[in-house]
Amino acid sequence: MTQLVTAEPTAPEEQPETAKPPRGQFGVVNVFSQGFLLLWAAMVVLPLLWAVMSSFKTDKEILSSPWSLPASPQWDNFARAWSSGHIGTFFLNTVIVLAGGVTITMVVGAMAAYVLARYSFPGNRIIYYGFVAGLTLPIFLALVPLFKIVGNLGNLPVVGPYLGLNSYLGLILVYVAFSLPFTVFFLHSFFRTLPTEIAEAGLLDGAGHATLFARVMLPMARPGLISIGIFNVIGQWNQYLLPLVLLQPQSSFDTDHSVLAEGLLNLAVTQGYKSDWSGLFAGMTIAMLPMLAVYVLFQRQVQAGLTAGTLK
Repeated sequence: MTQLVTAEPTAPEEQPETAKPPRGQFGVVNVFSQGFLLLWAAMVVLPLLWAVMSSFKTDKEILSSPWSLPASPQWDNFARAWSSGHIGTFFLNTVIVLAGGVTITMVVGAMAAYVLARYSFPGNRIIYYGFVAGLTLPIFLALVPLFKIVGNLGNLPVVGPYLGLNSYLGLILVYVAFSLPFTVFFLHSFFRTLPTEIAEAGLLDGAGHATLFARVMLPMARPGLISIGIFNVIGQWNQYLLPLVLLQPQSSFDTDHSVLAEGLLNLAVTQGYKSDWSGLFAGMTIAMLPMLAVYVLFQRQVQAGLTAGTLK
């Protein structure tokens, strides 16, 4: 007959005291890190402030005293850049492309990331790593194939004019293709941190998979959705190469669908020949302010979305 042998409880061993680093070491590290952050902040903020300040000056003030404050705000600089510089048209084109691109990217990316993160099926890892591999594709290598593919889409009957070169929808689909890999990669890690018990309780209550995703899991992933949404907005707003290649008018009768990045380049060329530096700085300010406003308004949500996956 065997007996269960239990070990007698023993007193916990005293943990040896770990040697604490000298206080001066932390002080040196803090001074160095804070000094580097201050230097980096100055390198980012000062050029922005200088550009905004110059947009309110006259051309004479910009050339004679570039670092001084404007004598009186010149609001007509913005009106001139918006109308004669065609920044208003380019701004509208950018908003149209951005609304379609970010919306489709978020909807498709959230559904793909949720399925890959929460469901196990044959080929799951292959599809996921296919999205991850898309992060390694340089945009420069895809310009010529994209130009050929989108150009061929323009030859399709009926839908060709809406999908080909110099079309909003053609550029939107390319934006979605380039934004999906990072969106799926980011949201995949976020959906995996959500509690499984809530999903199981929803299924037991009779919710289908679509209802569970839309009404239970998606609201829980709101911080991650806001974070990746802002990244997509900023990335697509600042995109230059793709619209430069894909929004080329095919004839003199085609409407110019150029976006804001191209518009700023055209403004720099035209205003440079006219020596209208104040109008150029005003156009730059118009292009910068929306993204600065988006980040300032959603700064807390971005930080919460970036840290939520590590805290759960």
